[in-house]
Amino acid sequence: MPRIKTNGLRIEYESLGSAKSEAVLLIMGLGAQLTQWPAALCEKLVERGYRVIRFDNRDVGLSSKITKGSKLSYSEMLASLGDGKSDFAPYSLADMASDAIGLLDGLKIDKAHIVGMAMGGMIAQTIAAEYPDRTLSLTSISSTSGNPDLPGPDEDVLRLMLSPAPVVSDLDGIVARDIELNRLIGSPDYPTEAATLKEWAMRDALRAYYPAGILRQMAAAMSGGDRRAALAKIKAPTVVLHGAADRYIPVAAGEDTAKAIPGAELRVVPGMGHDLPTALAGTIAEAIVAAAERATGPRPAVEAGSATRNDEAGKPGPFSRMFRRFRRAIVPA
Repeated sequence: MPRIKTNGLRIEYESLGSAKSEAVLLIMGLGAQLTQWPAALCEKLVERGYRVIRFDNRDVGLSSKITKGSKLSYSEMLASLGDGKSDFAPYSLADMASDAIGLLDGLKIDKAHIVGMAMGGMIAQTIAAEYPDRTLSLTSISSTSGNPDLPGPDEDVLRLMLSPAPVVSDLDGIVARDIELNRLIGSPDYPTEAATLKEWAMRDALRAYYPAGILRQMAAAMSGGDRRAALAKIKAPTVVLHGAADRYIPVAAGEDTAKAIPGAELRVVPGMGHDLPTALAGTIAEAIVAAAERATGPRPAVEAGSATRNDEAGKPGPFSRMFRRFRRAIVPA
């Protein structure tokens, strides 16, 4: 996959569909790589006539890693917030939003439909509020307004997320932890088969495993504060999608987000947790398209199976890609 240089960083991305189509920018959540946007969802969006761009945020996947803040701890972050301080974060949601805008600049895309999942939703909200001239529509998925009065994650979910991450050489431990996390926060009515979960966890661990970046991303999210005043400035057509069974960011957070954004449509999905199961790819695509069509109208549909990459030139061969993934799993960039 290619990279774009912006803000002194290298941002790894993938572009699917026609470069002439309206762009949908997909922004992933805490510690999650671009691969966690389901291929079926990307395919459905391309079939609806959109160009789909997904990317690794800073500090995750194959994008640049940040060294500042390498000794952060969750308890220290909580203590700082309790003292009214937010300078513990080595970078902010605004910085991450600027990365996304830099990616659009590098791709020569003036405006895009902005879509974010969880922390990615917070980044997407920031883009819509601070870069209205770059935002065609907004879809905020399983995210929050930052309202401090909202309920937090279930205790067992938080306990697992804050437990020590497996070391890079412990592939079995990495995979087991990912599967256990999905068991806790996945969609109870739309479960993903264990074999598929294992395959996805192996895929991401071999692509790039970098747990040190998660606390820094978490610091950015925690220091972002209450965004309701910023959300009130958003003018782009907005859909807020949230699972009724979300145990990590409870549905009350989605309801509060929709309430804060003028004219936002709230879609609550029964039985959906804090994941993007393949079984709900159509539901999620419909929410994104609903926001997009409110902004620019329907797109001409294209032939199914056409979600091909438009960045194939210069890609390394299969053996080179396999070697790169293995090397980065052992020594992250």
